[in-house]
Amino acid sequence: MSGGDIAGLIAAGVFAILVAILAVPVFKLGKVFDELSGSIRSLSEETTPLIGEVTATVSTTNEQLKKVDGMTSNVSDATANISALSSLIAATVGSPLIKVASFSYGVRQAFTARKSGQSRGRRSR
Repeated sequence: MSGGDIAGLIAAGVFAILVAILAVPVFKLGKVFDELSGSIRSLSEETTPLIGEVTATVSTTNEQLKKVDGMTSNVSDATANISALSSLIAATVGSPLIKVASFSYGVRQAFTARKSGQSRGRRSR
């Protein structure tokens, strides 16, 4: 056996030791990837039903919002109708009431003026 053969054997031994030393982190890294894939699988199994529940909740909420939108529209229509009705009543009843009030005020003023005129006239006689 020559010096070159011994050097080759030593190099092969060092290479085998280096491969063995590097195999341990690679093996541990493989276990980490296995745990990671298990965690992802577990997360996926737990998340899928949750997403289904959220979808059902959003669907129900949309239905309720459609109902609320319909009610809001009806209230808006009713408010517009009441406003128009109050304007109509004010225009129909308001003008005659103002005329009656002003007429009664005028009559009261006339009676008051006549009374005060009669009472002054009686004193002066």
